[in-house]
Amino acid sequence: MTWSAARPPTTPRGKDVAFAMSHFYTGTRLLTKKTSGVKNYADLAKKTVASTTGTTNAQVIRKYNTDKKLDMQLILGKDHDDALLLVESDRAMAFAMDDILLFGLMANSKNPASLEVVGDSLQVEPYGCMLRKDDPEFKKLVDGTITRMMKSGEFSKLYTKWFESPIPPKGVNLNLPMSPDLKANLKSPSDKPAT
Repeated sequence: MTWSAARPPTTPRGKDVAFAMSHFYTGTRLLTKKTSGVKNYADLAKKTVASTTGTTNAQVIRKYNTDKKLDMQLILGKDHDDALLLVESDRAMAFAMDDILLFGLMANSKNPASLEVVGDSLQVEPYGCMLRKDDPEFKKLVDGTITRMMKSGEFSKLYTKWFESPIPPKGVNLNLPMSPDLKANLKSPSDKPAT
């Protein structure tokens, strides 16, 4: 199974398209070996950290490193699998990326039990379906369907099935609990974009 994340709704994108209710939230976190002792970003001072070329996550970790004066060395993998290999081969202490991608990579790695996703989210980004800008009837239909599923409990059941249970055909379990942001959105659905 390969994970690719939808791009989160942002204010600039909102000029050209509309977005349905947010249905997932992600943020930059860290994938590391359980034996590394890394639990959050401060543990990476003067250490090597991987990310993936061309991602906003590389920009986020670079800015955090500068702002907090952690003196991390950032190395970039050509893709997510390459960045994971940097951690697995001990060339980097951690891999900074969207947590959903990290959980997917970990679940499909050679030795999932040796890895963990740790750290606070450096930024939180909502995911929402992109819709035609000038079709309010369609947006109302999509938003209504998502909201109905959230309010009825159907959304939570589907979340448990796909993110907290074995997934066919390999029986991979992402073990990704619902984030506090998504839980809050179930109670009060929003299509608010990332800024």
